[in-house]
Amino acid sequence: MTQTVAVLGTGKIGEALLSGMIRAGWRPADLLVTTRRGDRAQELHTRYGVESVTNAEAAKNADILILAVKPQDMGKLLDELAPHVTADRLVISAAAGITTTFVEDRLTPGTPVVRVMPNTPVLVDEGMSVISAGSHATGAHLATAEEIFGGVGKTLRVPESQQDAATALSGSGPAYFYFLVEAMTDAGILLGLPRAQAHDLIVQAAIGAAVMLRDSGEHPVKLREAVTSPAGTTISAIRELENHGVRAALIAALEAARDRSRELASGNG
Repeated sequence: MTQTVAVLGTGKIGEALLSGMIRAGWRPADLLVTTRRGDRAQELHTRYGVESVTNAEAAKNADILILAVKPQDMGKLLDELAPHVTADRLVISAAAGITTTFVEDRLTPGTPVVRVMPNTPVLVDEGMSVISAGSHATGAHLATAEEIFGGVGKTLRVPESQQDAATALSGSGPAYFYFLVEAMTDAGILLGLPRAQAHDLIVQAAIGAAVMLRDSGEHPVKLREAVTSPAGTTISAIRELENHGVRAALIAALEAARDRSRELASGNG
């Protein structure tokens, strides 16, 4: 790995990518970071052995720029980078709702841009990162993005037109599961269990179910039916979920998330 990578914006996601790359074999000497605070720069140097530079220095010296800033900060960052980014750089945007066109229009014509939507489980190396090519990005550029983000979970290539749907499903997806665990914990308390016990029972059920979904290759309906005995407890619960429109509510919720992602992408924040 002879390319130099700069992570611009080293919050939780940026730091997760940094640590994932080092675990995957990238040398700290080939990694640069940018930060707003000197104490944060020192912290990252102590923890990972990486050098902190200015945004301009990163643009001049790195072969790959990973833009991991907040969406509302992206325009200002690109204006700062533009004079220094040549068309032989690869720019990877990891900011929600920022299109490749938005990035391309502010950089040297022909600059390859890849858009990536990671989710927060990248913090525990179980993330899902959805990757799309801009108009100048090649298969090799996508493969580079996959190599980087593959260090903190799985990756999936999609056309950029599907990024808003992927954001609704994957980018926001962990929050839906946390919401469900929260509701089920409250139900456990109502049924007479202490909060800590209810939490442990539900979390392990969630982990076990997720591993079975991932490793068995079975359709979720088949896995659910294996738990659903005739006239049993599970089918009684499923009936109530259907009676209360939980399936329809989930569909409506994801449509709302997709629509909001489209609004953000169009600049209607």
